[in-house]
Amino acid sequence: MSGDDSTRAAIMDATFRALANHGYADLTVQAIADEFEKSKSLIHYHYDSKADLMVAFLSNLLDEFIDEVEDGGPDDPRERLLRMAEIVVVGLGDDAATRDFHTALLGMRAQAPFEPALQEQLVENDRLIRGVVADIVREGIDEGEFRDVDPERYAALFRSTIEGAQSHDVILGDAAPTDEAFAGIEEYLIDDLLVAGDGEA
Repeated sequence: MSGDDSTRAAIMDATFRALANHGYADLTVQAIADEFEKSKSLIHYHYDSKADLMVAFLSNLLDEFIDEVEDGGPDDPRERLLRMAEIVVVGLGDDAATRDFHTALLGMRAQAPFEPALQEQLVENDRLIRGVVADIVREGIDEGEFRDVDPERYAALFRSTIEGAQSHDVILGDAAPTDEAFAGIEEYLIDDLLVAGDGEA
């Protein structure tokens, strides 16, 4: 990794921590700099504005998410869909940190209609994630594991469902039916894809 790449990676890590700690509404470049081991001027050297930084952050977040699903997870199509749902709905690691970060993401998404660059990147992220889901479904169909369904239509439903469950977890807090939602996604959206006889006992 080059020096610039290493610096950008450190800035992305600092942005993640600052978002989790402050939320999107109160996020400033200074708050990110406070989480960054180097100077604030170095952040400005790489990113012209907070908006520019947040677009880069969303792109980086997408890359990490897809790597987690495609490279760091199981090969089986069913398990890859389940892994994707788990990451988005339940999160990985510390529950409090996950909820704080999901809260920040929801705040960012709420501002998208008013910030065109942010909205454009979110649209691109959504398009690419739905593409990954559709490809997983196609693979499952080709391997005879999944029923023959429309991969793009399924991907739109799956993506909307897991993101909706994540938003409910943030909005409703401890009252959110997150475990029930995840179980429903597994049973009705994932296992229902399986060809008869392939389900788990």
